[in-house]
Amino acid sequence: MDSGKKRHIVIIGGGFGGIKTARMLAKADVDITLIDKTNHHLFQPLLYQVATAALSPGDIAVPIRAVFGKQKNVQVILGEVVDVLEQQKQIRLKDDRLITFDSLVVACGAQYNYFGNTAWQKYAPGLKTISNALTIRERILLSLEKAEQIDDPEERQKYLNFVVIGGGPTGVEMAGAIAEIAKRNMMRDFTNFSKDEAHVYLVEAGPRILNGYDETLSDKAVIMLEDLGVEVLHGKPVTQIEKDKVFLGEQVLESPNIVWAAGVVANPVVETLDVEKDRAGRAIVSPDMSLPRHRDVFVIGDAAYAEDDNGSPLPALAPVAMQQGKFLAKLIADPQKYDAETRPAFHYMDKGSMATIGRARAVADIRGLKLSGFFAWLMWSVIHILFLIGFRNRLHVFVEWMWHYFTYKRGVRLITDRPEEPIELHQQGRAREKAI
Repeated sequence: MDSGKKRHIVIIGGGFGGIKTARMLAKADVDITLIDKTNHHLFQPLLYQVATAALSPGDIAVPIRAVFGKQKNVQVILGEVVDVLEQQKQIRLKDDRLITFDSLVVACGAQYNYFGNTAWQKYAPGLKTISNALTIRERILLSLEKAEQIDDPEERQKYLNFVVIGGGPTGVEMAGAIAEIAKRNMMRDFTNFSKDEAHVYLVEAGPRILNGYDETLSDKAVIMLEDLGVEVLHGKPVTQIEKDKVFLGEQVLESPNIVWAAGVVANPVVETLDVEKDRAGRAIVSPDMSLPRHRDVFVIGDAAYAEDDNGSPLPALAPVAMQQGKFLAKLIADPQKYDAETRPAFHYMDKGSMATIGRARAVADIRGLKLSGFFAWLMWSVIHILFLIGFRNRLHVFVEWMWHYFTYKRGVRLITDRPEEPIELHQQGRAREKAI
């Protein structure tokens, strides 16, 4: 490499890890190319609030170009990486373009794992993108509209059933938010059915929800969910999903509102890396987050398998990815000091974990301090607002949350993409009008 030429750092992914790495290299003497298949950085922890009509997509997303508008050493490319050629130090985009790098940071995140049942994805979307969230929101709102037009309680019941599969933080938060919609917030606007007819099911294959939390917090989460009207089904693995149906062995739940939150698998980009993978497809990295056989290629965030000081896998959380991004930026900025043989190991500072369960309900484990209820929810709210990028987003989300808290109203209740199949329920509505 020419001595007068700046090193070229390529970052795959505009999530928490990728953004943090690039921002921390703002003053480094490097050229950075950040590649993402969308044009925005998405705050995924609040996607469920878009799916449940509490927030708009623009509240939790910001254009990547806007993030780096004043950082002149960053070039942003809208594209999809399909292959990594470590030996040639190149990546290949979907349109066959090749981009050469001196150091590569793979921060492409993860996608939901349907455990080989890809056909289920059509009927049970996950919650990883804005498109996912809007699809789920449309289904929920449209189901309530359909239920309003049916007089027979048995016929309309499936439209008042909501099934969330997976008892991790995303599933718990989603089930709690749906319960608030279906049983509280929107009931005043419908006259043909009552809140008691709405059923929200949280399905977990394991013995308890929030498996990564202390058992006492898991038990408290169940109590808070049940108080909201959620039916928590433990030890119920999903055996089949069809259109409007979830099979739990002999039990069948009928609903067009099925949300998948039951586990993740690494992004397909990781499959192209010359590295050993774990069962979830994540790259098993060296202590410095590099590939053992290619020390200029780093993998961070949900795409990487790394362990903490106790030998436990690091969780798939935003703070992990951000700390890894900050760590990598230090290594990349000074390659003379941190060469491949003398690099320090990454150490994650665990500041705690938390999950919200609805209005003024949450559980939190802050370095051994276990909290639940209103105070945990308040801490969750403050931390998530601080993690948002941009003053406008933070202010708007704060105002929206205060509005929801005091009025019990959700403002983003728009159905904009009606399904193509005809809705025969309208015929029932017209027949009822004629009878009247």
